[in-house]
Amino acid sequence: MRSGVFEVDGAGLYYEVRGSGPALLMISGAGGDAGYYSGIAETLSDAFMVISYDRRGNSRSSGRSQTPMELDVQAADARALVDGLAGGRALVFGNSGGAIIGLTLAALHPEVMAGLVAHEPPAVNVLPDGDPGRDFFADLAALYERGGASAAGRRFAETIRGEGTYRWPADLWKRFLGNQDHLFGTEWPGFTAFRLDETALKSAPFPVVLGAGAEDRGTYYALPSIEIARRIGVPWVEFPGIHMEFLRNPAQFAAAVRVLATGMHSRTGDVPHLWQGGTAQ
Repeated sequence: MRSGVFEVDGAGLYYEVRGSGPALLMISGAGGDAGYYSGIAETLSDAFMVISYDRRGNSRSSGRSQTPMELDVQAADARALVDGLAGGRALVFGNSGGAIIGLTLAALHPEVMAGLVAHEPPAVNVLPDGDPGRDFFADLAALYERGGASAAGRRFAETIRGEGTYRWPADLWKRFLGNQDHLFGTEWPGFTAFRLDETALKSAPFPVVLGAGAEDRGTYYALPSIEIARRIGVPWVEFPGIHMEFLRNPAQFAAAVRVLATGMHSRTGDVPHLWQGGTAQ
């Protein structure tokens, strides 16, 4: 693994790169930390050049601000990383808020996308009127105003199935706690404002797949993936496990990502040399 800091407009983005082969950019959700993907990135590095990063203002990246951040800034950061580290084109995997950023990137900057896997984007505005999940972002924002980041963070964790049943890496947990004010104070308005660009995504010149975990059926953060797939006419797949299965069982989750990413890359018959014999470097 090699790491560094990539300079973008107004921030330095900490990144990690593992392996060689087709580029696979992995975008984290709440907390925005590359450490979420350390396990699966290592597993996938025999076939892909896996790029993970701390999103702007999170963990080891700079650019923290008190000004609410719009999603086009998050998408521009991801595009800059693809341009600078991946030669201008990459497959993209995003989980949770990272899936929302991936959908935004696909709509705004399709030229850098070789494919998108959006895992459990909590795009609650696509849920039916009257669904209690539609109030998720507003409720957490109100709780943050009343009780601060700790109260909002505790409530957030309570809504995610499986949290508390496994142990996070200590360094990742420490960094996550330090990111909570940035999450709820700066990033939350952008996630709240997300609206699906159906026109752009329907005409995307690359494969798009939505998906959710087998243990998350019926949750406010899994159901939107089904509705988004229906609206834009793309496949939906079931992943193993829970919202953060890549932390709980990285080998199993990586196997699911491998199948999708390999199929996306090779769909036109463009099979990389490393898959044609020998070993990855």
